[in-house]
Amino acid sequence: MDIIKKLEPKNNLDEKRKCFSSSFLLAIIIPLLLEQVFTTLVGLVDTLMVSYVGEAAVSGVSLINQLAFLFIFVLSALAGGGGIVISQYLGKKDKKSADKTAGQFVIVSFIFGLLIMAICLLFRKPILSSLFGAIEKDVMDAALIYLFVTAISWPFQGIYSACTATFNAMGKTKVIMKVSVLMNTINVVGNFIGIFIFHLGVLGVAIPTLIGRVVAAVVMIVALKRKDNMVKLSLRGVFPLSFPIIGLIVSISIPGALENFLFHFSKVAITSMVSSFGTSSIAAYGSASNFWAMSSICSMALGRCFVTVIGRCMGSGDKEAAKYYSQYLLRISFVFSVLWNLLLMIVTPIVLSLYALSPETKNLTLIIVFIHNFAFAFLCAVHSALPNGLRAAGDVKWVMWASLFSTVVCRVFFSWLFGMKLGWGVIGITLAMVVDWTIKAMLVYFRYHSGVWLGKKIIK
Repeated sequence: MDIIKKLEPKNNLDEKRKCFSSSFLLAIIIPLLLEQVFTTLVGLVDTLMVSYVGEAAVSGVSLINQLAFLFIFVLSALAGGGGIVISQYLGKKDKKSADKTAGQFVIVSFIFGLLIMAICLLFRKPILSSLFGAIEKDVMDAALIYLFVTAISWPFQGIYSACTATFNAMGKTKVIMKVSVLMNTINVVGNFIGIFIFHLGVLGVAIPTLIGRVVAAVVMIVALKRKDNMVKLSLRGVFPLSFPIIGLIVSISIPGALENFLFHFSKVAITSMVSSFGTSSIAAYGSASNFWAMSSICSMALGRCFVTVIGRCMGSGDKEAAKYYSQYLLRISFVFSVLWNLLLMIVTPIVLSLYALSPETKNLTLIIVFIHNFAFAFLCAVHSALPNGLRAAGDVKWVMWASLFSTVVCRVFFSWLFGMKLGWGVIGITLAMVVDWTIKAMLVYFRYHSGVWLGKKIIK
């Protein structure tokens, strides 16, 4: 608590307008941090267990996970748009509109999930062949199995994402943490049973993922129907459909969804480059991805906190409070991210020693993890967490264009230049990420200090 208080800005904001105390912020942040820690630890454990099936399985699962991240972040952007609208309605103290918005974007997210499922099931072979056609046959076989089973889970992932965004807007992040623990526990225990007891290989990893997402969606729906919630899900909120509300959600979500889609599509394109480097590089890249996910825990958790806090400030019409809390959360994000990533760099060699990978693959993984996490520690607060504050204020289009330029243009280009043209392989791919973050951080920093984002408006 003392550390958080010391990071508080010295701005002369009236005490009565400081509607979010340090203890309240911590109550939001800590469950989100723990949820992210647990989720990413599960990713590490999953990869660890899959490594005992073989490097082909690790490679196949990691390739599909890159594709899955694309869909997850599109659904998260959609849900995030709904979360921003709900946060602003709560700031305005319009509970009726907040309830209706929650119902509308739960059903819309479910429909989007159905579309993703249909695409994956109907076109899985053409998708994988076009993206990763150069990979070895055993890697492709593993990828096809994993994609088929997990595709069925996307409608439930859509519901889960929407409900999570709603609880985040309310500030009830403990619910998010508890359901995430439940879902990921099912995943870990199921993986252990599937791999080491029933020896199902990749199938033993895919089935628990499906079960976990189904259970999480059901539990979230039940939790959101509680009468004591600030926002309550009801059948009246879902039906009849309200196209003005859906249009508002979609208008806020589309820039973020397009940004995330193209961002992760570019990552898939980069993964396609990685697939040409050989199985060892693919396995190193896939294993490193889990450590990279660990490094982003603080920025992701604080980014979600930005949505809750800045959204409510802007909904209430208090722009000075929005500016004050954006500074506060930015400082917290920076300090937490630096400390967390330094800790990760200490423990990474220990954790990596447990992986059943070749010495060459382990060494390569260690190098790219260190490059990634060191740069990420100092850049992620500005390039990753702060943009959520701009989005929560309604400055979604500008954030989208900044992200698309830094990632789709700069990262892909420098990945090709460093990784393919100069022959630096996955090390070059990692350095291209650093270039991407640096450019985006500079763009976001100047936009934030311009104050233009404070003039945006979402709800009337």
